[in-house]
Amino acid sequence: MGKAILFSAPSGCGKTTIIHELMLSAPMGSFDPQDLTFSISATSRAPRGEERDGVEYYFLSYDEFKARVAKGDFLEWEEVYQGTCYGTLKSEVDRIWKEGKVAVFDVDVNGGRNIKRYFGDNALSIFVMPPSVEVLEQRLRSRGTDSEESIRKRLDRSAKELEQAPQFDVTIVNDDLQRAVQETREVIEKFLGK
Repeated sequence: MGKAILFSAPSGCGKTTIIHELMLSAPMGSFDPQDLTFSISATSRAPRGEERDGVEYYFLSYDEFKARVAKGDFLEWEEVYQGTCYGTLKSEVDRIWKEGKVAVFDVDVNGGRNIKRYFGDNALSIFVMPPSVEVLEQRLRSRGTDSEESIRKRLDRSAKELEQAPQFDVTIVNDDLQRAVQETREVIEKFLGK
């Protein structure tokens, strides 16, 4: 079994930004971003904008998604909103490990907990925390992509997700992006050096 690094956080905390910064950084000690491969999630939602199947997501119809769940093809999955499912295909993790890489996951809090439970000590679970709920709300509003109703739903969900932070191996507070990236690199280097 290979290794896995899981990033979870409420929407707007910067986990995706931290992952991208890590993937573009220079090697350091036992940490080499060339050893990391981003795990592509599957979803039942339609592609947005320029999204391509097999690049941003594996796009499946709702019925196809549910059929694959029934077959046991998913490591974890969740119906986040009615009719919109997200999950991690076991075949995706197999693909990454066959390449000799470390699988990197950008998943919601439930997905992160489920994957950690599945892989145990072969996975490092990182929870990215906002400096405060007020900063989180400000970040969500500054995106300019969500309606007021959507922002409210995200904030309500975030409050529940923030309570789950102690269930992760490490919590990184993203109050300063460069410091958060550096702290994350150090944690990953220690994990990979074991």
